[in-house]
Amino acid sequence: MIEQYFANHIAVIKACSDSAGSQIEAMVDTIVAAVRDGGKLLIVGNGGSAADAQHFAAEMVGRFQLERRAIPAIALTTDTSILTAVGNDYGFDSVFSRQVEALACSGDVILGISTSGQSNNILRAMEVGRDRGCSLLCLAGRDGGPIADMADLALVVPSHETPHIQEAHLTIIHLMCKFIEARIAHGDPS
Repeated sequence: MIEQYFANHIAVIKACSDSAGSQIEAMVDTIVAAVRDGGKLLIVGNGGSAADAQHFAAEMVGRFQLERRAIPAIALTTDTSILTAVGNDYGFDSVFSRQVEALACSGDVILGISTSGQSNNILRAMEVGRDRGCSLLCLAGRDGGPIADMADLALVVPSHETPHIQEAHLTIIHLMCKFIEARIAHGDPS
């Protein structure tokens, strides 16, 4: 059982390694361009994907591996007062879209992380982001769902198993951190 879990994990990571390079590069290009133009990265997700959103934002604001300036990134999953007030007054489907409405500017990037690609609150946040002139990125699994369809760039992990999708998302996030950080720290145009 343990060996099979690792085998499945490795197969999903290998599938991403074989097919996701150009999408990762394109997402890095989008985020770096936005940051260089004064924009920021707003990240949304539910459950384990909320934790991934917070992890990504922490690596950008703090550091991943290199000393460099802070990169403006906000996980919209962290303010319990906003989440509970908006959830109570408007419904859970609005917990991210209200924050995007309040915080997003044209040229910012919205990253939706959803293992299913079906989360209505993420979809609504991306709709508001599109109306505000933001670039829309998505990390998803399964068939990508409507969130991947809405995104300008979507990376869909080829799995139907939530744990393996989340494991791949974290690996992809770490790769993005590495390349974003290197380009911001060193001014590398590639």
